[in-house]
Amino acid sequence: MPRIYLSPPDISTQDRSSVDAVMLSNWVAPVGPHLVAFEKEVADRCGVQHAVALNSGTAALHLSLIILGVQAGDKVICPSLTFAASANPICYLGAEPIFIDSEPATWNMDPEELERALSQEGDIKAVIVVHLYGQCADMDSIVEICKRHQVPIIEDAAEALGATYKGKPAGSFGELAFFSFNGNKIITTSGGGMLLSDDPNKINRAKHLATQAREPFVHYEHKDIGYNYRMSNVLAGLGSSQLSDLDRRIRVRKGHFEAYSRAFSNKPGVHMMPVADFGTNNYWLTCFTVDPLLSGTSRDAILAALNEQGIEGRPLWKPLHLQPVFAECRMYGGDCASSLFDRGLCLPSGSSLTEQERAEVIAVVNACFSLKSEPPRESHGTL
Repeated sequence: MPRIYLSPPDISTQDRSSVDAVMLSNWVAPVGPHLVAFEKEVADRCGVQHAVALNSGTAALHLSLIILGVQAGDKVICPSLTFAASANPICYLGAEPIFIDSEPATWNMDPEELERALSQEGDIKAVIVVHLYGQCADMDSIVEICKRHQVPIIEDAAEALGATYKGKPAGSFGELAFFSFNGNKIITTSGGGMLLSDDPNKINRAKHLATQAREPFVHYEHKDIGYNYRMSNVLAGLGSSQLSDLDRRIRVRKGHFEAYSRAFSNKPGVHMMPVADFGTNNYWLTCFTVDPLLSGTSRDAILAALNEQGIEGRPLWKPLHLQPVFAECRMYGGDCASSLFDRGLCLPSGSSLTEQERAEVIAVVNACFSLKSEPPRESHGTL
């Protein structure tokens, strides 16, 4: 049987036709009308004035830090429970990442630990806020804290396109914000990202740096070090088509979350990722935690059983403060993120996942609760 993947690309006939139309137009160079249109479509969807399409979310974060003046020796705050790309660009610039724990209500950045870090660390150049697995962080609290400390927010909405917080779209809170269109995201351009801001000067600066910092001369003139970070016009055509299908994809993924929730509701020690009542989730991935002492199974036992049946599962992000490369970085809190990693896993959640495939996933997971689990691993923290 074909392997069931976590979140594979969902490519439609319309998507293929959209890419064909771009190719027929011969606009295959990096910048063209489809790229401009895609930028406007994403900005309009998020209620933001300006956007620039790039070749990755990582590039968007790198440019955001440069635009905010982050330099070697500066300090930048970042959540610990996230993908390494949320912190790597800090290090590109020789700056120092400072990590913040999660809070149990959303699994996102803990505002209390953020307040403690900003009070103790002194001069912080920026706070990167991540919306984890498609759910917004507690933005009222975080925005208020950052305003009081006069620190700009970069909104890492890589996983959260289409999510909202109190009616306001993810990607509309930060001084700069960005999405990822990597192959496993809710919409994809195969690889790609989008940087957004209401400040036209910031977006114009990003466009300049993303196109090798070329000055407006007939010849090639450069006053800054630039980057080759722009998205291709061809991929933008795919992005526009995918974006038009976003609402359906969110509905399908929400259906997966609800089906998994019903299937595991009577299992002891199982807790689905909490859905906060302050907004709407895009349900990028369905995640849950399992307590080995209460459930009779474990995260690793479930992942092994899934893999044996040709089903991809994945642990939650390993907290960055536990990653060897960031071992010397300061961490505020840590027990919540560490415990989530010890116990948490992600299940297949793609918008192309069929009901039959989902039923196979559920059957494998349910079978794990009738088996004796391996002894639990040493825990990194408690919830």
